[in-house]
Amino acid sequence: MEIRLEIDGMTCGGCVKSLTRVLEAVPGVDHAKVDLETASARVDGDQLDAKALIGAVEDAGFDARVAG
Repeated sequence: MEIRLEIDGMTCGGCVKSLTRVLEAVPGVDHAKVDLETASARVDGDQLDAKALIGAVEDAGFDARVAG
């Protein structure tokens, strides 16, 4: 399963590293790829919960929504 998120507020590579760690800590996530240029993330895993992913991003200080 894959969920793509649009993320607002990223400004540097540190943001990318931080958000990658945050997203990969959410239960069910196998891998997260955060892209600064497109202000997005692709999250892969089993039984992903979009609300949990968005909540984790928001708790880290960024805004997120499901892309599409």
